[in-house]
Amino acid sequence: MGILYRNISRSLLEKDKLLFSFLVAARIMDVEKKTTQAELRFMMIGGTAIDPINPNPTGDGGWLSNKQWCAYEELARAFPKAFHDFDVSFAVNFPAWEKIFNAEEPMEQKWPDGWWDKLTPIQRLIVLRILRPDKMVAAIQNLIAAELGTLYIDPPSFNLDAAFQDSKWNIPIIFILSPGVNPMTELQKLADKLGYRNMMDNLSLGQGQDGPAEAAIKMATKDGRWVILENCHLAVSFMPSLERIVETLTPDTHEGFRLWLTSMPSDKFPVTVLQNGIKLTNEPPRGLRLNIFKSYNAFNPKTFEPNEDFEKKHELKKLLFGLCFFHAHVQERKKFGPLGWNIPYEFSQADLDISREQLRNFVSEPGEIPWDAINYMVAEANYGGRVTDPCEEILNDNYKFSPSGTYYAPPEGTLDMYKEYIQKLPINDKAEVFGLHNNAVISSSIIETNQLLGTALLLLPRSVGGEGMSPDQLMKEKCAALLDKIPEPFDTDYAAKRHPLMYEESMNTVLQQELLRFNNLIRVVKSSMRNLSKAIDGFVVMSVELESVFNSMFDNLVPEIWAKAAYPSLKPLGSWVNDLIERLNFIQKWIDNGAPPSFWISGFFFTQSFLTGTLQNFARRKTIPIDTLTFDFYVIRKDDPKCDVSKPPEDGCYVYGTFLDGCRWDDDEMCLAESIPKVLYYKVPHIWLIPIEQSKVDPTKHVYECPVYKTSRRAGTLSTTGHSTNFVLNINLPMSGEHTQTHWIKRGVAMLTQLND
Repeated sequence: MGILYRNISRSLLEKDKLLFSFLVAARIMDVEKKTTQAELRFMMIGGTAIDPINPNPTGDGGWLSNKQWCAYEELARAFPKAFHDFDVSFAVNFPAWEKIFNAEEPMEQKWPDGWWDKLTPIQRLIVLRILRPDKMVAAIQNLIAAELGTLYIDPPSFNLDAAFQDSKWNIPIIFILSPGVNPMTELQKLADKLGYRNMMDNLSLGQGQDGPAEAAIKMATKDGRWVILENCHLAVSFMPSLERIVETLTPDTHEGFRLWLTSMPSDKFPVTVLQNGIKLTNEPPRGLRLNIFKSYNAFNPKTFEPNEDFEKKHELKKLLFGLCFFHAHVQERKKFGPLGWNIPYEFSQADLDISREQLRNFVSEPGEIPWDAINYMVAEANYGGRVTDPCEEILNDNYKFSPSGTYYAPPEGTLDMYKEYIQKLPINDKAEVFGLHNNAVISSSIIETNQLLGTALLLLPRSVGGEGMSPDQLMKEKCAALLDKIPEPFDTDYAAKRHPLMYEESMNTVLQQELLRFNNLIRVVKSSMRNLSKAIDGFVVMSVELESVFNSMFDNLVPEIWAKAAYPSLKPLGSWVNDLIERLNFIQKWIDNGAPPSFWISGFFFTQSFLTGTLQNFARRKTIPIDTLTFDFYVIRKDDPKCDVSKPPEDGCYVYGTFLDGCRWDDDEMCLAESIPKVLYYKVPHIWLIPIEQSKVDPTKHVYECPVYKTSRRAGTLSTTGHSTNFVLNINLPMSGEHTQTHWIKRGVAMLTQLND
C-alpha cells in the first residue's frame, strides 16, 4: 500500500496530498466500523442548524458564537447515542470549554465530563471542527498518522530519477504544471546524467506545431530519442492526435524512446494518456525560508560573486537578498487569503530572474544607485505591485524586515554563508513578517480547513440522510420548509402606489428597483423547490439542473441557479436563507412604514444604487451637479449627542451592518485599533454618510481609506452597470496618531457588509 500511496501522491498537487491520505483513512475507518458516513458528513459540513433551541450559555457576543452553539445542539440530536446530552453538559461546563477554546493545542487538554474517553477519534474531530476549525488540519494529520502511519502525512519529494525508472517507451511522463515552476531545469539535469542531452527534441506547442511534433515523435521512436512537448494545454486541436499517437505505439519502438509532456490542469488533455502515463507535480516550496533558499540554491556559485573590479559588491548582495525576500514575501502572502491579496496573483520565477538582471545592471552603473528606477522596474513593472518602504534602508546593517528582527539582510558573504543564514530562519512564518496581525494565521488555517473538508465533502456518497431519513425524504422536508419560510414575491403595484417615482425622492426609485431584483430571486428559489419536490415524487423529470439543486442542498450549499439570480454571498445554505428572509423583512418594513431612519447597508441587492440615490437627493435639493459630489464619513458614538439614529439626518443617511476585517474599532478612542486575539471580525457602529462637494474634502484628515466589500472574497467582476459585483466604496476611518495608511494596508484591513456564517 505504501508503494501505491507514493505513486499516487507524486501525481497530486500539494493541496490534495493530505486530502488523499484523509480519504483513505476515512474509508478504512468506515469499513472497520470506527465511524459512519453520517459522522463524516457532519464533520465536513460542521452543522446546518441556525436557530438555537436553548440560549447560548456564553450569552450574546460571548466567546462561543450562536452558530457554534446551534451546531452542538444539532450534534446531540443527530447522534443521540454518542452525543447524548452533550449540549447540556457543554452548557454546564462552559468555563472549562472556554479554557480549551483558548488553548494553543485544544486536543491536548482535558475535556469535561470525560468526553474525550467517551468519543471516537472522528467524533472528537467533530467537536473540534465546531469549536476550533483552525486546528482541524493538524488534528487530521494526527488522525492519519495514528490510523495509517507517519508515511501518509509525509509525501515523497519530487524525484525525477524514480519516475524515469518506472517509465517505458509506451508510458509517457506528464508534468502537471504549477504557476512559477518550470520542470525543464530538472529534466536537463537528468538528461546530462543519463547522456541524453544531445538526444532531446524540445517543442513548445502552439499554432503550427502539430506537424513538427508528429515528425519528431516518429523519428524519435526509431532513434531512441527523447521528445519534450511543452504546454499541451495550449494546443487543444493537437490533443486528439497526441492520443492517437500514444495509443498506436508498437513494440518495435526503440527502448530508449521517451515522451515527456508538460501541461497545466486542463479538461482537454486526453484522458487515456493521463491514465496510462506517469504524472508528476513540482510546486513552489511553502514558507519564506524554503522559498528564499530555493532562490539562492538556483544561483550559480561562479556567477554569484561579482567581478573583482565591481565597485558595489556590498550593495549588490544586500539588494539581491532583499529582492529574493520580496519575491518570497509576495508569494507567501497568498496563504492568508484576501488578507494577503484580494486576488491571488501568480508571481513566477521569471519575475525574479528579470528583476535580478535589472538590479545588477542598475547597481553596476557608476555614481549613486538609481533607487527610483529600481523601485519602479521591480515593484511596478515586473511585479505590478507597490513598494512604499524606502529602498535605501536595506543597506543599513541594522535594518530589519520584521518588528521582531528575525528577518534581515545578512552582512556581505559567500553564497554558502547566505544559505547557512537562510537555513536558520523559522520553519513556520509568523504573521508579523507580513505586516499582519496574529489573527491572520487563524484566518489562514480556517481557509485551509474549509478547502480540505469542502473538497472531501464533494467526494462523499450522498447515501445517508440523517435522523433516520433517506436523502429523498430529507430533501422533500427541506423543500417544504423553505417554501413555507420564504414569503411570496412583493406586490410591486402596491409599493408603487405608496412610494411613487418622484424627482425629489430618489429612494423610491431605489426601492422599486430592489423589489424587481428580489422578486426575480424569490421566483427562482420557489420554482426550483416545487420542481425538485415533483421530481423526487416522479411527477417531472429530474433534470441536470434539478439534480444540481438536490446535491447542493444536501451538502448545505447554495444551488448555482440561486446564486446566479442573487447578490454575492459566501454563506452556507441555512445562513443564506435566514439572511435572505432578513433582507425581505427589511424591504417589507420599508414598503409599509416608509424609508427607515437608518439603512441596513447589507440588505441591499445593488448597494451602489442606494449610494447614488443618496447623492442624487442631495444634488437635487442643493442644485449641485452630482458628479461633483462625494461622501464624507462620521462614525457615530453610542449615545452621540450629535446624531440621533432613530431619526433621519437632514443630509445624507445613517447606515449600519458593516464589519471590520483585520482590525477593530475602538469605541473609546473612536479610531481603528489592533484586533483582539481570536476575534476575527468586529461590528462597526452606525456611520453617517454625508454628501459633500469634492472640492471641500479636507485632505489633511488622519484617516485610513478603508475599502468596503460585500463578501470576504473581496474580488468581483465588472458588471454591465460599470460597478464591481463585490466592491462597494471606500470609507475614511480615523486612525490613531501612531498609525499610518501603510500600517493598515499591510494588515489587509477592509470592511465587509456580510460574514461567511
